[in-house]
Order: sequence, then C-alpha cells, then structure tokens
Amino acid sequence: MSSSQLAYVSMTGPDRVGLISAVTARLFDLGANLADTNFAVLGTGFEFNAVCDVPGDLRLDDVAGELRSLPQLAGAEVSVTPFIHAATQAENARITHIIDVVGGDRPGLVARLTEAFQDYDANIVRMNSTRLPGSGDDADYMTRFEVYIPERADACLAAIDNTAQQLSCTCRWQVV
Repeated sequence: MSSSQLAYVSMTGPDRVGLISAVTARLFDLGANLADTNFAVLGTGFEFNAVCDVPGDLRLDDVAGELRSLPQLAGAEVSVTPFIHAATQAENARITHIIDVVGGDRPGLVARLTEAFQDYDANIVRMNSTRLPGSGDDADYMTRFEVYIPERADACLAAIDNTAQQLSCTCRWQVV
C-alpha cells in the first residue's frame, strides 16, 4: 500500500452549476479521499474548502493544476497546500446544537452573540449568515451557529436568546 499525504484544497470564484460534481469527481479520479469539506455560495461567487487524503506520490501542484483545468473553475482561484493539522476532529468540534438568530442587521450582532458562546466555553464549529429573500430594504438576516456546548447548555442557550432579544432578533435552536 502506498503512503498518503493530507492536503488542504481551497478555491473561490464565480458560482456555476456543476462545480461540486466536477471538483469531487476530479479529486476522486486523482485518488483523493475527502475528509472535512465545506461549500458555500457567497453573493455570486463560491467558496470550497476540503481536507483530502491524497496519494503520497502525487504532487500537490499537480492536483491544483488538474483542478484549474476544469471548465467549471474558469476564473477561480485554486490552492492546494499541505494540511499540517490532524484530520480527526477533536471533541469540541462535535455539533451539539444548531442555533438560528433572525432579525435586521445590527452593528456588532455577531460579536455580541459570539461573546455569549465564549462565556460558556461553547465552541462554534460552523457559522453562516445570509440575507433572507424577500426582506426588502430593511433586510432580515439569518445567522446560523452550529456549536458544541460542553455543559450548562440551558444557561448558554438562555444567554444567546437574551442577547438576540436585546438586539431585536428572534432565536430558535435544536439539539443535534
């Protein structure tokens, strides 16, 4: 069995239909195995990040070149570099709660909410904020936090809800 190496694949560019299919198929053809992977549409662009286990005899520059040759990635920035961290997530990367905060844009909203998480040693595993469709000039946004709350979850959730209300937002959550 040949050795392998961990690579961090990162790309941004104009969003197109078929991006994920083209990228993941090319990575598969190269013998790469996806680990943690994220994709998001940001405005009219996209962001894709993945940790991949690739064959040890494959140069990372060659992986980047293969990806850049895809028509779906025309005009995109592609980077493939060594991933120097462990591929296995720590306990505090396990999502225990999904929390949605909805309301108008407020300066400091994300900063205030994230301070409340920090007070309870909660780790934000993922965060996404997006403008809700049809919300007009006074746009409403939804910020979703996927978090690990190690203990005192009820108190942490109450603090987040209280902070959201102070900022004229609503808050709902679910246990994962």
